[in-house]
Amino acid sequence: MADDRPLDVGVIGVGSMGQHHVRVYDELAAANLIGVFDVDAGRANAIAEQHGTTATALETLLERVDAVSVAVPTARHYEVATACLEAGVPTLVEKPVADDLETGRKLRAKAAAAGVPVQVGHVERFNPAVETLETILDDLSVIGVTARRLGPPPTRRIDDSAVLDLMVHDIDVVLALLGEEPIAIESCSVADDRHAAALLEFSDAMASLAASRLTQRKVRTLEITAETCLVEVDYLDQSIEIHRRSVPEYVESGGGVRFKHESLVERPYVPTVEPLRNELASFLGAVRTGETPAVTIDDGLAALEIARRIEARGSDERATVGAGVPHD
Repeated sequence: MADDRPLDVGVIGVGSMGQHHVRVYDELAAANLIGVFDVDAGRANAIAEQHGTTATALETLLERVDAVSVAVPTARHYEVATACLEAGVPTLVEKPVADDLETGRKLRAKAAAAGVPVQVGHVERFNPAVETLETILDDLSVIGVTARRLGPPPTRRIDDSAVLDLMVHDIDVVLALLGEEPIAIESCSVADDRHAAALLEFSDAMASLAASRLTQRKVRTLEITAETCLVEVDYLDQSIEIHRRSVPEYVESGGGVRFKHESLVERPYVPTVEPLRNELASFLGAVRTGETPAVTIDDGLAALEIARRIEARGSDERATVGAGVPHD
């Protein structure tokens, strides 16, 4: 689009995540919040009133907007995003891009036919700590990544497994940081797939991922082990610590000897910005310029494929153990 006017935008699905899309669009100078749609008309009206916009029928919304966010349950991503694309509307579809790979590939074909920007909502890519980390990794040889995404049981129903709902964020970040797909995967899960772990092997590195909806503390961390340092990222605090030159020594004290381990700790500056704000601003920028979005459908499909392989591997392991071992 040639002019600099705010883009007319809307949100489809105003549940736990969609309501935040509404809030951020309402705050962005580059956006003019036209309206919202949700199958729950009462909730749509309440969210619309809260942000000074209107709740409309889906068809009406698509006729009025320049761009739209789709934040409906995963099982409806394909159906709703297809309606948006057939209306020629640039679309941001929340992660995971679809509930299965075949459907995701069909959506990719729909997007190609529509010829409009489509971005997948892997919001951690836009966390300022991750964006800063990318500049740090340019000078490092990474050999290991450890990610933990843990939290207490949610108050709302979530049909997706901990892998598809939570770990998929870290899968996407790891794939983006390492720039390749894993050559081997091991995984396991317990408690109806609400607590899961995976080990991914890459050509010259490994990644250990954990996701849970059963812990009593919210944790969102990423550690990068390189040959010369350890980098610790806290997604929640949006902070980074780089540990270098760790030196062990024995120190005499009080007639005895104690062990001491010291290291140099660097704390790079990380701007404090809401990741969703960065994400939606980036999406609108791609809509305005027609450039490729920062997180494409191909990126979303790559993360989805690994997530499904992790789930399948965990299921295979449980099936093998459940079959038992024959006894003489």
